[in-house]
Amino acid sequence: MEGVDHLAHERSKAQFDVDHMKVVWAGSRHTLEVSDRIARLVASDPVFKKDDRTRLSRKDLFKDTLRKAAHVWKRITELKLTEEEASKLRFYVDQPAYMDLHWGMFIPFIKGSGTEEQQKKWLPLAYKMQIIGCYAQTELGHGSNVQGLETTATFDPKTDKFVIHSPTLTSSKWWPGGLGKVSTHAVVFARLITDGQDHGVNGFIVQLRSLDDHLPLPGVTVGDIGMKFGSGAYNSMDNGVLRFDHVRIPRDHMLMRVSQVTREGKVVQSNVPRQLLYGTMVFVRQTIVADASSALSRAACIATRYSAVRRQFGSNDGGVETQVIDYKTQQSRLFPLLASAYAFRFVGEWLKWLYADVTQKLQANDFSTLPEAHACTAGLKSLTTSATADAIEECRKLCGGHGYLSSSGLPELFAVYIPACTYEGDNIVLLLQVARFLMKTVSQLPSGKKPIGTTSYMGRAEHLLQSRCNVQKAEDWLKPSVILEAFEARAMRMSVACATDLSKFTNPEEGFAELSPNLVDAAVAHCQLIVVSKFIEKLQQDIPGKGVKEQLQILCNVYALFLVHKHLGDFLSTGSITAKQGSLANDQLRSLYSQVRPNAIALVDAFNYTDHYLSSILGRYDGNVYPKLYEEAWKDPLNDTVVPEGYHEYIQPLLKQQLRNSRL
Repeated sequence: MEGVDHLAHERSKAQFDVDHMKVVWAGSRHTLEVSDRIARLVASDPVFKKDDRTRLSRKDLFKDTLRKAAHVWKRITELKLTEEEASKLRFYVDQPAYMDLHWGMFIPFIKGSGTEEQQKKWLPLAYKMQIIGCYAQTELGHGSNVQGLETTATFDPKTDKFVIHSPTLTSSKWWPGGLGKVSTHAVVFARLITDGQDHGVNGFIVQLRSLDDHLPLPGVTVGDIGMKFGSGAYNSMDNGVLRFDHVRIPRDHMLMRVSQVTREGKVVQSNVPRQLLYGTMVFVRQTIVADASSALSRAACIATRYSAVRRQFGSNDGGVETQVIDYKTQQSRLFPLLASAYAFRFVGEWLKWLYADVTQKLQANDFSTLPEAHACTAGLKSLTTSATADAIEECRKLCGGHGYLSSSGLPELFAVYIPACTYEGDNIVLLLQVARFLMKTVSQLPSGKKPIGTTSYMGRAEHLLQSRCNVQKAEDWLKPSVILEAFEARAMRMSVACATDLSKFTNPEEGFAELSPNLVDAAVAHCQLIVVSKFIEKLQQDIPGKGVKEQLQILCNVYALFLVHKHLGDFLSTGSITAKQGSLANDQLRSLYSQVRPNAIALVDAFNYTDHYLSSILGRYDGNVYPKLYEEAWKDPLNDTVVPEGYHEYIQPLLKQQLRNSRL
């Protein structure tokens, strides 16, 4: 059956131009061309083989990761790849490694927080990989509460050096990727202390290992924190533990773009505003949202293809059984996830624009949009990563028993993705930050201060608090204006309700703590409104290709109405819609699933993932699942021998009733 496309019939049903949809998904024809070329380059290179990854021991997995990372760098230099191409190469190699933190955190932070001189000194070394860096912020005792970090950087004016020290066990740096075994340098976050005064947390560049023999420098204790969740997965990354025993570094190793320490030990603020540092945070969170759409689309691709291949029940006369994808219960669980992948893709695209806009404004010393941009990226990081983690697990369940096999690709995808719910801000903590911003925005409405950006709908508070949804028949739910107003009314009313309840407390902080579950719900409602509104905005653009815009319109409606169905309690309790309108939304949703059905396989084909990248027998492009599953089973080391090792010691004595005489 090799060479046969078992999904050809499904592909022939598509009502849109798949090649044009690939361009929409990629963002541009240029990006599609680069992605496609690099993905094929990776897939055809035997060094990047990964189908045995879950069977490797930790040491072998780590060595394999080092080999791949070195080969990535070799290919980048040999082929003279651009930064865009190099970034795609690292993405398609698809194995967490120290390079992720070097390029994704260490370099951006030096760019954002280093002076021009510091950037000139450190960035050329980092770009050439002559030093390898990580981002050492989280400690054993503190993660989300950065202001609670305990590592100290005490200035010694006699020697013009900082003394970096870990005063307690809980001050040990814990979790930084790349730290355990590879990084030569780190951006270390420590409390700046001069003349006995604590000036809060600052970043310092600290060399950890010798550039000659890679041994830790005097006073540095460093290692790996051990195995993590899953097989393969994030265990390819050397997440580390780091302790300092009075390690001295030059004064100019403190990142001094915003504040500096003089030779005499005085802390001086530069003329660069502290807000500039938020630019890096917006950048990192924007990339996390983009990664969410990649991981979710990958899981949805596997589950959709396998749902079309798998047949079960429905044959009473010996004929063919029903494709699992034709069951409404499967569609109602799967198609909203497919729609979410597209929704997150487009909000990620918009966040790229937002980052560019914020950067431009920061350079012009315009900080007016920063609090809103910060709240928005925090909220979207939380919303998209939580939804994606849940969606990958749902896709595993949608694949039945075979989804539990490593070779389905889903267990490893889940294990490698879920840390995103915690790193760069715990998702609940981030939603509470969003809620604080929403409460502040609501409190300023009476003063006439106009809300901006993603909160601009709050400027119509009076209307939204009184408006009535005018849906009378199911099709009315297809109007973008109707959907938008329902989501705006729900978000507005939930925020106002929280603000009203908060005002009853004499101590606002006590009120915030008491009402935090409600505040999280209000923040989620606001963030879901952003995603829905950006999907609707995307559809107002000119989108070429036969049937492409129509399919995206269907997916947009699926995403929005699925959220109405899932959060019906919010919409009803706030009076944003009536129970009858909620029922009509559900009727329309069922009808939309029928419209997605013939296009489902083509919609996941538009992600343009190679079988190598998907790394899933269930999600193979050609649908040739069962022969390949059977073939894969025999590759397991347990099948190296017909009679298992241990038979003579433990099984035979049991069968022969001779356990007493065996060597147990």
